[in-house]
Parts: sequence; structure tokens; C-alpha cells
Amino acid sequence: MDQAKPLPSYLLQRYHGWKATTYSENQAWYRRLASEGQRPRAMVISCCDSRVHVTSIFGADQGEFFIHRNIANLVPPFEPDGDYHGTSAAIEYAVTALNVAHLIVLGHSNCGGVQGCIDMCKGNAPELEEKASFVGRWMDILRPKYGLVADETDPEEQARQLEKYSVVTSLENLMTFPFIKERVDQGVLSMHGLWTDIGEGGLESYNPTVKEFQAV
Repeated sequence: MDQAKPLPSYLLQRYHGWKATTYSENQAWYRRLASEGQRPRAMVISCCDSRVHVTSIFGADQGEFFIHRNIANLVPPFEPDGDYHGTSAAIEYAVTALNVAHLIVLGHSNCGGVQGCIDMCKGNAPELEEKASFVGRWMDILRPKYGLVADETDPEEQARQLEKYSVVTSLENLMTFPFIKERVDQGVLSMHGLWTDIGEGGLESYNPTVKEFQAV
């Protein structure tokens, strides 16, 4: 791969700093993780957004969370059609191989993917409507929920509502996976929907009984 280049110097410096401090001070723990394998209790499906730092929010150490990140923390419906399904593959591995006890979907404020979905639905993003747009076709997963927020006149509130619907959509689609529904029905797997406000540091949890997000 002639296109590959050496790491930027600032990343190299940070790596060497980590190796000399954090790793050196916890070398036995890292070697134990390597030799014994991972045993995460929870899988977190979150957005790729660089501002969403799952391990920092929950103060988690390495080995605690099996994390999958994608645009707008979306889960597609169960579709065993032989195509490439990165998100579904990660879910399958977490549930059937790692036997996680919790599935957590984490949405967030100011989500660019959700805003892209809104722009598409308003006819303001022709580039995302193109068949060749990976982002546009991915956000089609959320598109059916736009009708639930279409009448909201405040753009910020509309985006916030659809961000939360992205979490609900993922929870709904997770239950279309037979191996998930089976474990949920057996009581050995629980699902949780969360939404975090990046600027305020707030966290809300979805309550399926009242179909609302509530502060935790």
C-alpha cells in the first residue's frame, strides 16, 4: 500500500507517553486481558461522532464495553440477505459469542447524521439522495420517523426529537433479530436506550412504558 503514510508525530508522541505511563503502570492487567480474552458485560452502539466518548461518560476501563460505532447510532432491521452488514455482525458477535447481558444504544445532541436525514426529508440535500451516497442510504433507516417530527417548527427541537427517535428505531430493529428477542424473552439480555447532551453533559434514558426519555 504505497498510499499508507507514517503516523502524524503528535499521535506517535501520545502513544509513547501512554506506553511509558498508563501501560507500564498496568502491564499485568493488559497482559491478563490479552491472555484471558474479553468478557464485556455490555455492548454499546453509539455514533461515530468524535465528541461522543462512551468510556469517559461511564468511567469504563478496557475490557468492560464491546463498542460499535456508526453514523447516528442506527441498527438496521434483521436482513440475512448475504450482503455486507457490519453493524449486524457486531451485534451477532456480542450477543451470541460474548454473551453480553446488556445492549445499550446511545444517541446524542447535535448529530450530523440525523441532521442529514432532516435535510433529505426537506429536499435540501440532493447529494444524500444519490444512490451512491452511503450516508444517505444509511439514514434511510431513520427516514420513516421524520413524519413524527415534521410539524415541529423549532429546528433545534426537531433535531433533538429525531435524535431520540434514532435510538428508538434502533431498539425496535434490535428486536427483529431472533437471537436477541429470544434472550430478551428469557430475561438474560436487557436493552437500554440513552441520549446524551454533549454541551450540558446530561444523560436521558428511554422509558418504554411512557415512551419518553427521562433524565437519569
